[in-house]
Amino acid sequence: MLDGLRQFNLGSVIFRLLLAQAVGAMIGYGRAQKKANAGLRTYMLTCIGAALTMLISMYEYEMLQGPWALAQEVQSLKFDISRFSAQMGSGIGFLAAGTIIAAAHRQVSGLTSAIGLFATASLGIACGAGFYEVVFMAMIIIVFTMEFMQPLELAFKRRLRNITIYVEFDDAKDLETITETIKSQGARLYDMEMERSERQDDKLPSAIMTLKLGKENASHSAILSSVAELPCVNSIQELIS
Repeated sequence: MLDGLRQFNLGSVIFRLLLAQAVGAMIGYGRAQKKANAGLRTYMLTCIGAALTMLISMYEYEMLQGPWALAQEVQSLKFDISRFSAQMGSGIGFLAAGTIIAAAHRQVSGLTSAIGLFATASLGIACGAGFYEVVFMAMIIIVFTMEFMQPLELAFKRRLRNITIYVEFDDAKDLETITETIKSQGARLYDMEMERSERQDDKLPSAIMTLKLGKENASHSAILSSVAELPCVNSIQELIS
């Protein structure tokens, strides 16, 4: 059955495009549920477009071996079947870069969407080439990585000794109280950047602090709780890239 679908004919072309649409939807559905920068249709169209570029390459190759063979000999044309898919890999970078957004407090969002689009484009090329075995295996691996590895990644990051927090407080004089509280938890402050935030028409001082937790107390929640309990602190947030 797979050998028949690998033949280049109308039926196999339609199947490859529909397969690209399906695997793109499988990946895009989870991203749409999380309201990511790139949603269901974006992933579907990316995969279909990548498959289409590969099909165009195969079509031109077939034509140069048949109806266009004489013109190829006369014009001494040289054709590389991988050229379209290579350009697709370059072009998808512009689309992926558009999903990356520099958010507040030195945070960047959209990196997973960007690499997901690149991986989906590669899946589309595999669909167009008729490499069905790798399509299904890669789709399962990509979906598992993007949808089920996130809790494991967050758990790993929360066990790291380095932590970056964003703190809003009442007055610049309170900064010393905050730093002393951090030191009392066995953490060391080795980078700090002051900001000013807008809140209820009042400009509140805020800071982004990068800390290194002590070996005996490597709990992110303990640091966050101790700082949040201070009367001068209005809000605190752990920044996870």
